[in-house]
Amino acid sequence: MQITRATDYAVRVMVQLATVPEGQKMQLNTLAKLTGVRGTFLSKILQRLVHQGLVSSHRGTGGGFCLKALPERVTLLRVIESMEGTTQLNVCLKKGPSCERKSWCGVHPVWRSAQSALTSVLDGVSIAQLAQETAANLSKGAGLQPPED
Repeated sequence: MQITRATDYAVRVMVQLATVPEGQKMQLNTLAKLTGVRGTFLSKILQRLVHQGLVSSHRGTGGGFCLKALPERVTLLRVIESMEGTTQLNVCLKKGPSCERKSWCGVHPVWRSAQSALTSVLDGVSIAQLAQETAANLSKGAGLQPPED
């Protein structure tokens, strides 16, 4: 299982927007430069985040993008699911009659447990926390130098 590139970029965008003071907006070209995402692809990602109610878009002079909710209230799980849909490791985890083997399959409880652990971790961290951690790492110089062999 792997998240899509669009979802990875959406997380980058959300973390970057969490650094913008409340009431201020970030323009598309600035956001593209800071996140390393091409403008055309970034536009599509932002469109999805706006549609999902995570980001607000403002046109005109002084326009740009900002978070729609406080970053403390937006979890990593919410961002991922806004891009990918409901987290589901296996089709048998759907509610209702999704798999005839569900009641007796020995693997089903493992899938359920793994999904529960994954969603718990992703739902336990806010975009604000990720933005703070990123800022702390940058201030320490982490990621600003190439890794040593």
